[in-house]
Amino acid sequence: MTSDQDLRAAAVHYLRQWEVGDYATMRSLCTGTATVWHSDGSGDQPIDENMELLKRLAADVGTLRYDIVRQFQEGDEVLQQQVLHLTMTDGSRSEVHAAMYFRFDGGLIDRIEEYFNVVPIGESMP
Repeated sequence: MTSDQDLRAAAVHYLRQWEVGDYATMRSLCTGTATVWHSDGSGDQPIDENMELLKRLAADVGTLRYDIVRQFQEGDEVLQQQVLHLTMTDGSRSEVHAAMYFRFDGGLIDRIEEYFNVVPIGESMP
């Protein structure tokens, strides 16, 4: 496996750990100073705060699954298009269409940026 494949696989591996609720492994894939940014206007967030947010979000989720549509890599940066399929505990379903950027430092995730749009299943996008 080439180093390019390793970084692309690491980005996917990070997301797969959220699917199974393994936050310790997710955290171990990141640097101590990693940050996360979302397109919701809330600004940068330390990785540990983001982990707590993901845990709270998962409490209302019955199942979640990522489909990776495509990936691109340039040096220590990976950009991917993905769809997160969610089924909530109340039975409602939605999809999160996103572009996610990962920057790596020493093989660990140092920055995540996510541009996303949530689409409830059965409703069209505006």
